[in-house]
Amino acid sequence: MDTTRPNPASDEIVKEQAHLDESRNALRRMRERTASMKALSGDAVSNEFLKCTLWKRMQALEDDPEIPLFFGRLDYAATRERFYVGRRHVTDERGDPLVVDWRAPVSRPFYRASKSDPMGLRLRRRFGFSRGGVTAYEEENLDDGEPGDSASSVSGADPPSVESAILTAEIERPRVGPMRDIVATIQPEQDDIVRADLSTSICVQGAPGTGKTAVGLHRAAYLLYAHRDQLRRQGVLVVGPNASFLRYIGDVLPALGEIEAKQTTLTDLVGHVPIKASDDAAAAGVKADARMAQVVERALWSHLRAATEALVVPLGVRRWRVPAYEADEIVVELREREVRYGAGRAMLPQRLAHAVLVKMELSGESPDDRVQTSVARSRPVRQFADVLWPAVDPRRLVMRLLGDPDFLLRSSEGILTDSERAAISWARSAKGLGSVKWSLHDCVLIDEAADLIERTPSLGHVVLDEAQDLSAMMLRSVGRQCSTGSATVLGDLAQATTPWAVGSWNWSLEHLGLGGAHVEELTLGFRVPSDVIEYAAQLLPTIAPDLTPPRSVRSGSGGLVITQAVDVNEAASASVLAALTEMGSIGLVVPDEEVASSAVALEAAGVEFSILGSDDDIEARVDLVPATLAKGLEFDHVVLVEPAAIVAAETDEIIGLRRLYVCLTRAVTSLQIVHGQPLPSQLERP
Repeated sequence: MDTTRPNPASDEIVKEQAHLDESRNALRRMRERTASMKALSGDAVSNEFLKCTLWKRMQALEDDPEIPLFFGRLDYAATRERFYVGRRHVTDERGDPLVVDWRAPVSRPFYRASKSDPMGLRLRRRFGFSRGGVTAYEEENLDDGEPGDSASSVSGADPPSVESAILTAEIERPRVGPMRDIVATIQPEQDDIVRADLSTSICVQGAPGTGKTAVGLHRAAYLLYAHRDQLRRQGVLVVGPNASFLRYIGDVLPALGEIEAKQTTLTDLVGHVPIKASDDAAAAGVKADARMAQVVERALWSHLRAATEALVVPLGVRRWRVPAYEADEIVVELREREVRYGAGRAMLPQRLAHAVLVKMELSGESPDDRVQTSVARSRPVRQFADVLWPAVDPRRLVMRLLGDPDFLLRSSEGILTDSERAAISWARSAKGLGSVKWSLHDCVLIDEAADLIERTPSLGHVVLDEAQDLSAMMLRSVGRQCSTGSATVLGDLAQATTPWAVGSWNWSLEHLGLGGAHVEELTLGFRVPSDVIEYAAQLLPTIAPDLTPPRSVRSGSGGLVITQAVDVNEAASASVLAALTEMGSIGLVVPDEEVASSAVALEAAGVEFSILGSDDDIEARVDLVPATLAKGLEFDHVVLVEPAAIVAAETDEIIGLRRLYVCLTRAVTSLQIVHGQPLPSQLERP
C-alpha cells in the first residue's frame, strides 16, 4: 500500500514546496517575457496577428495560486531523470523543464505505469495540496531492484488507484462552482481515450460518475497540444446540451491553458433563425426522422427547370445559339456529378459558355478563355441559367415545404405518410420570413437545406456531449461540422430523455457520418457514491436493459436518505439548510412545475439560491435545478423532490424513469430524497 507523509515539516515536503515556489517564479518570468514582447511587422494584418498570438500566449501562462502547478513526480530508473507533471510546461531561465505538461509523452507513465510494466520508472510520487501549497505526498517504488530515495517509498506498491488516499481526496474534494479538470486523477482506461489519435473517432458510453464529460474535454486539450498547428487552422468545437451546461464546463479547457476551442449548443449551432416556438410530440417526431433529409433534398432539387427555348448569345455581329435540349443535357450532367446545389448553379453559366465556344470553334473562330469568361458573365447567359437553376434560400425552402401542402406532398410522396404530412404542415402559409415562428426542429431542417446548397466547412475535431438525446436530423447537423475531421461522442443511453432520441450508438454514429467509430463503455464510477449509484441502477432493467450496470469505486456511504413528508417543499428546504453545514455545492432538484413553489419555500427559510436556467441566474452555493436541466451537472449534496412527479411529467413512462435516473445520479457526497407521493415501483428502499 502507499504511504502518505502529511507532516508539513518533513524535509521532503519542504524540498517539494521549494520546487513549487521555483516553478511559480519561473512561470511569472515566462509571462513577463511574453508581456514585454512587441508586435512589430511589415503590415497591419501581420501586426494584428502577432498581437493576437501574444495575447493567447499570455492567457495560457496565467497562474492561479490556489491551483498547484504540478501534482506528480516521475523518477526514471535508467537515466536517473526526474520530471514533475503538471497542467502546463514551465521552464527555468536556461530552458530546462521545471514542470512538464501532463500531455507530453514523458508524462504518460504517471497514468499508465504499473508494477508489471513500470515503463522505465523507478519511482512515482503523488502530491497533496491545500491552498496551492504542498501538504503531503504518496509514492510508489516501481523498481524492485532499487529502493526509493525517500523513507516513504514502499517496495512492491500497487499502481495508482482510487485506493490512494491523496487520489481519493482529490476525487471527493467538495466543489462549488464550475467543473474542474481531472488531470491529477485520470485513470488508465480514461487515458486510453484521452490520448487516442486525432484521426480516430470515439464514442464513449459512460454511466453516471465515470467522467465521460471530463474525458472528452481532456481529449480536446490533448489533441490541441499534440496537433497544435493543424487544429489551430481547422478548429475544435465542443457541443453541449444547453447554456447552463456550457457554463458548468467552461473553465476546464482554459484551466489547462487551452483557449482555442469554441463551445456552443446545438441550438446556437443551427440558429439560422431565432427560435420562438416548439413542436408538439407528433410534429417533432416526424421532423426529427432521418427521412426528412430525403424530403428536403427532393424539395430543393425540384427547383430545377427544363429549358423552354434556346439560349441566344450575341457576340459582335453574330448570334450564337445553344438549343434547349443541349442546355437540358448540361443541367443533367451537372446534376449527375452530385455537386452541391449552389456549386452546380455556379458552374452552369461556365458550362453554357463552353457550349458557345465549341460552336465558335466549329465555325472556324479561335476564342480563348477570356471569351468564355466574358460569355459566362453576360446577361443573356446569367438570366438563362437563373431560369434553369434558380437561387434558393434555405429558410424560404423550409417555409414553403411546411406551409404549402401541395409542395410538401410532391416532395415527400413515397417517403412520408398522409398523417405524418398532416403533423408537420403549418395551419396556414406564412406571409413572409418575418412572420414565421420557428422551432428547433425547423432550424435543423434549415441547416440540412443550407448544407445541400453550400457545403458546411469541416472542423478538425468535435466533442459532442449528451449525444444520446439528439435526433437523427440533429446528429446530421453535428456530423457536418466534422465531415473531414474526427469526433469524440459522449453520452449514456440510460439518460436519453427525448422522444426523438435514436436509441442506439451504432445508428447515432451512422447519422453523424462516423459509422466506423469505436464505442468504448465506461462503467467504473469515480464520483457517485456506491450506495447512490446502486439505488439508481434499480431503474436500468426497465430503462436500458442492455447496458452493463455501473460500479462505483467509492465503497463508503454516500449519505443516501429517503424521507416521506406531508409538505415536501418545507422538508426539502430543511434538508438544504442542513446541507449548508457541510462543505460543497448543493443542488435542489425538483419537477419543473415545482420550481416556483420551491423558490418560495427556500426564501421563507432564508436560503440564498440561484435558479438554474433563469435570466437572473446568480452565483450561489445552492442551485434550484429544474429536473429537465439536471443532466450533465453534479453537486456535492443533492436534495431530490418528488421522484414520482418527475416521472409523471413526461409523456412516456420510460422517458420519465430515465429523467429520474439522471436526477438520482447528480450527487457526489450525499443524496436525500424527499417525497409525498409513493416512489416508483422500480425503486426499493435501500
